[in-house]
Amino acid sequence: MEIDFLKKARRNREEVNLTKTRNTTKYLAIKELSDENKTYSISALCEFAGIARSAYYKWLGHVNSDNDNLNERIADTITKIHDEHPDMGYRRIRDTLAHDYKIAVNDKRVLRICRKKKIQSYIKHRYNCCTKPASDPAYVAENILNREFKSDMINQKWVTDISEFKYGVGEDDKKGKLYLSVILDLCDRRPVAFVYSTRNDNPLVFDTFDKAVAANPGATPLLHSDRGYQYTSKAFRRRILAAGMTQSMSRVARCIDNGPMEGFWGLMKREMYYGKKYKTKEELMLAIEKYIDYYTNKRVQRNLGVLTPMEFHEQKTRKRCINTPVHKLYRGRKNFRYLICLLDG
Repeated sequence: MEIDFLKKARRNREEVNLTKTRNTTKYLAIKELSDENKTYSISALCEFAGIARSAYYKWLGHVNSDNDNLNERIADTITKIHDEHPDMGYRRIRDTLAHDYKIAVNDKRVLRICRKKKIQSYIKHRYNCCTKPASDPAYVAENILNREFKSDMINQKWVTDISEFKYGVGEDDKKGKLYLSVILDLCDRRPVAFVYSTRNDNPLVFDTFDKAVAANPGATPLLHSDRGYQYTSKAFRRRILAAGMTQSMSRVARCIDNGPMEGFWGLMKREMYYGKKYKTKEELMLAIEKYIDYYTNKRVQRNLGVLTPMEFHEQKTRKRCINTPVHKLYRGRKNFRYLICLLDG
């Protein structure tokens, strides 16, 4: 009896049990043994388990509480979220529950359920930089940003960088590299513009910058980057001056000076690149586009008030339109989105 009881109790411990009732594994072991082997008396099993027989019979008639049923529903939803996004830790799962499923729970409850369900996120990988420093830079800007990453206004501070992605996994697959250039807004953490190319050259950076300027006419943010040769070139400096922007650069060997951009690469590669294999360039390009759309429109961030970057951007835009006089909104502008925004507000 002793060996059978210990085997049952061990197996029940390994199974998921979300109720807060004490000695549940013992109760389940007693019930299973008594059902399987009628020679085992309830009194003997309870005595061996060290629990009162009355407590066992009380548990036998137990009905799950509303809280227990809620835990089961939360656990099912957490499992669904984890299956779709195995990179999510318990904090991001909690934020997704609140944002997408309108389930208000705290971090501890989600962590407890994740532990019982043995749900864990991917392990982080080391991020490798692909910056090519200029041997003879034409222009080096001061570190004006100076790690002041907080921004209260849209188009006030931009950060930019380039990262490398590889494709081609089999012997017959054509192997190559894809370089992605992104400009990020520090207010809403929204990718202002992105461009990918098979070459890590000036046109990659220039096209990204031109795309950001075209999408945000009249914006004159502080633009921060590292000291890659593209950003220290005369041609890029002329673009900065023509747009009326201020240029800022990280110090040598101080990647944390561009921390938000490095953090974005870490998130992106962990969630859509590491642990996955892309056979062709087209497959990798599609995955990049899908992820940036997911990051911008679906991935909630706690530092944005459990909103997506686009939701936070629209919220800030509405507030700005309401609090800004009409004649200031239209000064030098040739599009009508400000009028539409003002009317919607």
